[in-house]
Amino acid sequence: MTFGLTGPEGQAVYRYYGLVPRELAASLSTRWELIPYNVLTVFSAMFLHGGVIHLVGNMLYLWIFGNNVEDAMGHGRFIVFYFLSGIVATVFQFLYDPSSSIPMIGASGAVSGILGAYLVLFPYARVKTLLFIIIFIKIVEIPAIVLLTIWFFMQILYLGHGGVAWYAHIGGFVFGLATVKLFSRRSVGKVKG
Repeated sequence: MTFGLTGPEGQAVYRYYGLVPRELAASLSTRWELIPYNVLTVFSAMFLHGGVIHLVGNMLYLWIFGNNVEDAMGHGRFIVFYFLSGIVATVFQFLYDPSSSIPMIGASGAVSGILGAYLVLFPYARVKTLLFIIIFIKIVEIPAIVLLTIWFFMQILYLGHGGVAWYAHIGGFVFGLATVKLFSRRSVGKVKG
């Protein structure tokens, strides 16, 4: 997050600390001296957000799903898993459009890895969800397998709609699905209340 920086100041922070795919591609092909800087932006970009709503949205998902995944993995493995999810998510988005000059920012890819892990570990856990029916709002409990499957297909549905790294969401989620068993230290199935 840029803590209230807007205009040119905010854009400069995003450009410097966010990952710019075109700059990473250039460093990998001809500007090798820039590889260390671009590798560091993979990590710094995970801590930048495009505003309060972006930050709160990511932290809400992390809060709802992350604690149970962390319990299943342990603190150290969870941190490694989280950052690896973010790295894989970045690679997915980079491979989709390596010529993009738009800085990639946010923790969404890493959080998506947590969602994929949660789906494998706790598919039948009931997740309290706000359901919007025209002008009415109702809280319902939906099994994680239903909620996260809908979430995943929404990411696919929105592919190509600008301003969001949809491929990063998909990449992180698939990484979480595929590797959670390598990080999980025990068999789980029930969520602590």
